[in-house]
Amino acid sequence: MDALAGLLEGPRARGAHMIRACFDPPWSVRVEDRAPLTVMVMIRGEAWVVPDAGERVLLGPGDLAIARGPAPYTCGDDPETPPQAVILPGAECSYPDGRPLNGSMDLGVRSWGDRLDGSVVMLIGTYRWQGEVSGRLLDALPPLLTLPAETCDCPLTPYLMEEIVRDEPGQEVVLDRLLDLLVIAALRTWFSRPEAAAPAWYRALADPVVGRVLRLVQDDPAHPWTVSSLAAKAGVSRAALARRFTELVGEPPMTYLTGWRLALAADALRDTDATLETIARQVGYGSAFALSSAFKRVYGVSPQAHRERGTQPCTPSAPPG
Repeated sequence: MDALAGLLEGPRARGAHMIRACFDPPWSVRVEDRAPLTVMVMIRGEAWVVPDAGERVLLGPGDLAIARGPAPYTCGDDPETPPQAVILPGAECSYPDGRPLNGSMDLGVRSWGDRLDGSVVMLIGTYRWQGEVSGRLLDALPPLLTLPAETCDCPLTPYLMEEIVRDEPGQEVVLDRLLDLLVIAALRTWFSRPEAAAPAWYRALADPVVGRVLRLVQDDPAHPWTVSSLAAKAGVSRAALARRFTELVGEPPMTYLTGWRLALAADALRDTDATLETIARQVGYGSAFALSSAFKRVYGVSPQAHRERGTQPCTPSAPPG
């Protein structure tokens, strides 16, 4: 598996919140839903996306933006327009003073805003739980990334525009998969751009020594790797590998290997019914006890607690090692 495929093997939406937002200026919506990932596609008109921290961006027709949570942000016709609604966790909506909107802006099936033929139309898809998007992918993304229409001509957008307003059996599953494909296509485009702030390990794949070691570890995490065995495969000394790997990736080889194994274990616990013993062998631990000890040290919860938590957030509480 190549590195980009490994990074994009998720996301996997489960009942994602999909909406067609239709507005006329002036309009503004404050987003405080703490969602891990939200994708916005401009269909008609323009919209400003204004994070609480970071640069604001103006989206035009065909442009796409992906916001990485949980930081709040505001969308509107103008950065100075005061919000008329606030989006809260669970897709709940309220007025800025806290009063519930009670459906007053509903416009029909998955449509929301002022009027269906508004001058501004956006498609918005929100992953509700961090478990739907791998932590490694979220760590690789900036708080807000944008792709102009000329670089993100995705054929899925017209199809999503049609499907988002349908109310048929199984429609949520159809929309979940379309959202996954849209996000993967957008991120593949973004990662290919020179300005993409890819993670250090991703950039290090271009190095002839460190890149080979990273691929060895990613392709076969269950192998009993040591710094010496990895250095031998890369054709350098143990000290040279340790120094170069740490310089380019930002952590020693064995620390990276531990983090990779535990990330794979976390995904397996969430997505499969495999026993802890089986998962331990798959990711390179000699026993369920060894995996459980390492998992709890890094994530702050036991593997069983992580599995029971399901799609709820689970992030490292301490550096792996």
